[in-house]
Amino acid sequence: MKTQVLIIGGGITGAGLARDLALRGIESILVEKQDINAGASGGNHGLLHSGARYVESDPATARECREEGELLKRLAPHCIEDTGGFFVAVKGDDENFIADFPKLCAKSGIRAEGVDLNLSLHLEPALGDQVIAAYAVPDATIDPFKLSLDNISHAQQLGTRLMRFTRVVSFSVQHGKIVWVGLTNTETGQEIRIEADLIVNASGAWAGQVTALVGIKIDMLYSKGSMLVTQKRLTHRVINRLRRATDGDILVPGGIVSVLGTTSVRVESPDTIYPELDEIDRIIEEGSRMIPELKTTQYVRAYCGVRPLIRAKDAENDRDISRGFALIDHAPQGIGNFITITGGKLTTYRLMAEKAADLVCERLGVRQSCRTRTEPLPSAENNQWTRPGQAPRAWIERNRPEDLLICECEMVPQSVIDSIASSIRDQQGAVTLKAIGLRSRVGRGSCQGMFCSLLIAAYLYDCREFSDAQGLLNLREFLGERWRGLRPVLWDLPLVKSELQEAMHCGLFGLELIQSRDRGNHQ
Repeated sequence: MKTQVLIIGGGITGAGLARDLALRGIESILVEKQDINAGASGGNHGLLHSGARYVESDPATARECREEGELLKRLAPHCIEDTGGFFVAVKGDDENFIADFPKLCAKSGIRAEGVDLNLSLHLEPALGDQVIAAYAVPDATIDPFKLSLDNISHAQQLGTRLMRFTRVVSFSVQHGKIVWVGLTNTETGQEIRIEADLIVNASGAWAGQVTALVGIKIDMLYSKGSMLVTQKRLTHRVINRLRRATDGDILVPGGIVSVLGTTSVRVESPDTIYPELDEIDRIIEEGSRMIPELKTTQYVRAYCGVRPLIRAKDAENDRDISRGFALIDHAPQGIGNFITITGGKLTTYRLMAEKAADLVCERLGVRQSCRTRTEPLPSAENNQWTRPGQAPRAWIERNRPEDLLICECEMVPQSVIDSIASSIRDQQGAVTLKAIGLRSRVGRGSCQGMFCSLLIAAYLYDCREFSDAQGLLNLREFLGERWRGLRPVLWDLPLVKSELQEAMHCGLFGLELIQSRDRGNHQ
């Protein structure tokens, strides 16, 4: 296979870069070792930063977030809920920091307006009586899954090729240039070679592992952030703690739930991470200082992601490291057609893609300016199901009695499963429960896939997408992923639900035995 540019990494940066290059008329192949948004792009708050969080620690990133947030609100409004946000201080918080906050915001061009305490409690009744100051900022929430999928869909319409479950395993280097890249399909074992004029490493936390294949070291740190999903939406706006960034100081509303986080824990590898019990306790304890209800509310699940950070010699801890991005040209290191783009924020993905694409064009001799700064992101019909409430609205409007609900928590009917399956096939992938879950609200409701996973698997058998033990193995993988997030919140009602789930899926369907037989173990 041959292409002008090979992009490694199917997160938001790689997706944005594929679209940017396609709009400039540059051919590319986008490869991802797992599925879309498998890394930090799928394990974040879904917060579209105003930049106010970084006005003291990282003013450059604060300005980038402000500028890019304003652009995205105009160019991709279908991915955004423009909630607005409050920064609130509670008794005991640093009064000097509180006093300096509006001046620091002004330096970065960020609107921060003081809000009367009585008015703030009227607008956000969940705030506690410990609140002593409040400022309104232009924060918002964004759907990272729809954002990535829409970028990829538009790139594909313009000729980009997407290859999921395709891992880079080797580079062939001759005379200071990568002449071909060796890849393996992780599902079939097929070996592939791609020749590209230029290779862009957009693999996020895995960027250092990719560059290591050609003997180049990137001094990266992995900072794990864990988050909690509440059973219901607790606030209208994003609520930030008005203090220097630390654990449990952001609550982000999204659809009918809220996301509470986050932590910053150094990990050795981005490959095996879990939200830990001590993190969950710490997040709830700190968050409840702003919103007392967080101590007693029910939580649906926990999850985590890894921030790809570039090591800074003067940083005392990981939160002191810049959230800016790094664009690295590897020509000085002896590889003339190899570029890495890593770090950054979800909010600044478009800017990261633009800067990487500018360098690509310079290297290829292409004189085309960036169009993502002015051209709206099209909303692809098949990618709409990640939005809360979209599936129920479509189901009600169609009013087809035969279109049975297949996920009752999120009201997802059979027709939506058909639409998602079609989009997966368009991406040349296998239809699996996990892939459907990434592209919809399936499994994200209060039962966390306990019932809908069975119904969807049965439906896919009826549609002949599954045969033999495929559905049962899919169930195990899908529920195993949900279990990672359920384990840290097993108290009260979630504990009761997990016992029921085990009785159904292990006791009745014997999923553990099915997996053992698949491995050749007939115990």
